[in-house]
Parts: sequence; structure tokens; C-alpha cells
Amino acid sequence: MGVALVLRSEVPSVVAGSHVTGFMPFQEYPLLPKEMAGMLMPLNNPRGLPWSTFVGVLGGTGQTAWMAWEEFAKAKKGQTAFVTTAGGAVGSIVVQIAKLAGMKVIASTGSDDKVAYVKELGADVVFNYKTIDTKAVLEKEGPIDVFWDNVGGTTLDLALDNANTGARFIECGMISGYNSPDLKPAAPKNIMKVIEKCISMHGFILPFLFAKEGLLGKFWSVMPGLVEEGKVKGREQVWRGLEKWGEAMHAVLTGANTGKAVVVVADE
Repeated sequence: MGVALVLRSEVPSVVAGSHVTGFMPFQEYPLLPKEMAGMLMPLNNPRGLPWSTFVGVLGGTGQTAWMAWEEFAKAKKGQTAFVTTAGGAVGSIVVQIAKLAGMKVIASTGSDDKVAYVKELGADVVFNYKTIDTKAVLEKEGPIDVFWDNVGGTTLDLALDNANTGARFIECGMISGYNSPDLKPAAPKNIMKVIEKCISMHGFILPFLFAKEGLLGKFWSVMPGLVEEGKVKGREQVWRGLEKWGEAMHAVLTGANTGKAVVVVADE
């Protein structure tokens, strides 16, 4: 998703001089057909936040985190959440939302620098899954009531083993399989735990959440205030220039980035 300044428009709903957000090509001057006008959302920015905020914490990233949590987590104060890729754009927001809900948060990430960052966000237990055994952490700090899954694979197996009865699993991504030859993560070996523990597993994509009546409106009534008050923070890693798109995407897929990867195509 991107944010753009409208230079010219022949569609009444898209006003020249305004800012819009939506799915758009990586071009300096995208020329979009009128049929795409309905896919662009006008942006109001009365708080004067940086426009990149509407790509990250107030864009698709923040919408993914907040709306899926609101829809599926059924969070209760004192319960335990386990968030994977917690140093990433979505995971870092989920950590903060879970803490605002009064939950104990276990968080995994892939570097010591990201561990320090996630601790700053308020997570109770943070570990580098590359150097510390996930199984041992979950057995000590669990059981889990809410699992935010960005990775799938063996981590999903371990979460199933260490889930509480009635746990809610929010399946946001399966990055462990994105770089495999067949683009498929390993299937859970213990899927029967879903039945044995009465676990609810919720997969979703963002358009599904947009279709939920009132959910996006609630996001806009809540999240900008949390961001302005500093209760939800977003970290950005910025690349400048279209030619950096591949470098930014590689960083995301290999876990080399921290927070939201932002490619600045042009400054106003």
C-alpha cells in the first residue's frame, strides 16, 4: 500500500491536491484508470502526522494488527499472548495492543537488536528464537491464550502444544514458507490439538476485515489518537528511490528490517 499526492483527477471522488492511500504501482507518477478510484481512500491528517504513518501504523500494517486483534483476540486482562516476528511492522503493533489490553506478552524475534526494541515496547518476555529455544520459553511462560502467528512451521506446532484450553490463534502469515521452493510452510504435525483444546484458529486477509461492518470506522476512531498520544508507536526503516524497492523487499523476507519497511518514491 502507498500514499500519494493527487496531481490531476478526472473523477469527482478523487480531488486534485489531496492525499490518498491504497494499492498502487511502484511508479513516480502512476496513471490509474477511473475504475480504480473506488480503491483509493482520501486521507485526512488533522494531527499533522508524517505521511509515512499512513503506510505503517495507520496504514495497512496498523489496520492488519488492530482490526484482526479486535475481531479475533477476545483479549482478557491477565491472559497471555504470544506474538511472533514481534520486531516487525505488524508484530510490534500487536505487542503494544496486547499490552494495552492488560495481557502478559511473550514475544519472539530474530536478532538481539530487535529483542531490545520489543522490550522497549513493553513486552514481558522477549527472546531471540535463533539463539534461545522457543519450546523452553513457552513451557516456562505459557500456556498461551492468544497466539499471533506470522511464521507458521515449527513455531505453530509449539504454540499448539503450549496453548490453553479455548485459545485463539490469529493466523496472519506463514513467513517460514515464503522462501521455500514450493512457497509452503511445513504443515502442523499436531493439528489434533485444535480439537483437544477447543482452539479457535482464524485466518484472514485485509479485504476480509474491510468488509466487516463498522470495523474500519472503529479503527479510525481509535488508532490515530493512540498514535498521537504515544501509546502505540511505529518504527520505520526507510529506503529512498524506486531502485531500492528490491532491497527493501529482500530485507522484509529475510527478517533484516526492523519495523515498517518504507520506500520513499518522491518528497512533496
